Amino acid sequence: MAGGDEGSLVPREVPGSYGMPFVSAIRDRLDFYYFQGQDKYFESRVDKYGSTVVRINVPPGPFMARDPRVVAVLDAKSFPVLFDVDKVEKKNLFTGTYMPSTSLTGGFRVCSYLDPSEPTHTKVKQLLFSLLASRKDAFIPAFRSHFSSLLATVESQLVLSKKSNFNTLNDATSFEFIGDAYFGVLPSASDLATWRPWWGRWC
Repeated sequence: MAGGDEGSLVPREVPGSYGMPFVSAIRDRLDFYYFQGQDKYFESRVDKYGSTVVRINVPPGPFMARDPRVVAVLDAKSFPVLFDVDKVEKKNLFTGTYMPSTSLTGGFRVCSYLDPSEPTHTKVKQLLFSLLASRKDAFIPAFRSHFSSLLATVESQLVLSKKSNFNTLNDATSFEFIGDAYFGVLPSASDLATWRPWWGRWC
């Protein structure tokens, strides 16, 4: 953006490059996960193009997502545009441009993949907030209980073997917490005990 106050800003083309189809997306995925890491990946693009709003490829890209091209908003000042439904469509987009199969969610598109313009989005969000309101007194105690136990487990593992897989423990703890906080039922005490959270299988 040009300098001066907001009223005098001059629109300009968003800088950046998607590179060669397919090949560049694969290279960028390697940079994101292995060669640079998430923070450096974005920082290097900001430095290269001299802007915190840039055109880039985001993972996962091919073969999981057909089109990895996005305009990334990487500063707090520009971030509010993402809440303007007249400028940004959020249908079937949450993790980059990738949307998992609805077979994982009983054939339904869950709230995060529903654009605010869709009637179902409001209905699902209202249901979630109603559940939250009805269980408001349970959330903090459940959070303290489950995550205190998680951290105690991490500490004991570090003492015993000098290592701990926090991500695996966090997946299981988060699943337990959501079940307990929203419904007052522990997944481990139900038929779900034999079923791992889906994000633990595919992430």
